[in-house]
This record gives sequence, structure tokens and C-alpha cells, in this order.
Amino acid sequence: MECIFCNIAKKKVDAAIVYEDKDIIAFKDIHPLAPVHILIIPKKHIASINDVEESDAGLLGNMIIVGKKLAKDLGTADGGYKLLFRTGKHGGQEVGHIHLHLIGGAALHEEIRPLNVEWERK
Repeated sequence: MECIFCNIAKKKVDAAIVYEDKDIIAFKDIHPLAPVHILIIPKKHIASINDVEESDAGLLGNMIIVGKKLAKDLGTADGGYKLLFRTGKHGGQEVGHIHLHLIGGAALHEEIRPLNVEWERK
């Protein structure tokens, strides 16, 4: 069974697409965390950053370049933004297809911390 992001890339599932080229597609997140929240995905299925091969380095670099371009096009480049990959369950990855979050358009909190309150820095 294909993943939801593969189906978006193949236009089998609707999405608010903001960018597309031969290797990458970007669309608005359906649960945005900020005024600008775009998901940038490769059309090639790669389950997570853990599955990236050295041959994918150019593709991942292009995803970052697309993020930079979209931040400028969407008016958030000057104010600042985040580019974020989540990997695996503990990293908060919800869809098994790598995706780069572009989040901006407002001042953003840094809320990355363990859910386990017993953990402390050593």
C-alpha cells in the first residue's frame, strides 16, 4: 500500500500544492503550526532520514533549496523560519515518507524537549 505522501505526489490525493518540479513537491500542511507551514517531500519514496542513501544527498540538498525559495516567496525569509526533518517515533515523524517542514510567518517557540519529565541534562 502506498503512503499518503506518495499519493499526493502522484496527484491521487488532493493537496494545496505550492511548488513542484521533477523530483520534489511541496504543499500546505493540513494541521499548520504557524501561518506558513509547508511540507516539502521528494517524489521518490524514502521512509525516513534513516533510509537516506549517499546517492540521495543532492535530492535532500534540493529540498533545502526549495525551502529557502518558498520562505522568500511566501514572505517569511526576512523574519526567519525553521526547516525541520522529523525522524522516527521519538522524533515525532507521523508519516513514513521523509518530509521537510518549512515553518514561519510568526515568532516561533523552541519546544523540543523530552516527554519524559524524569530526564534531566547531565
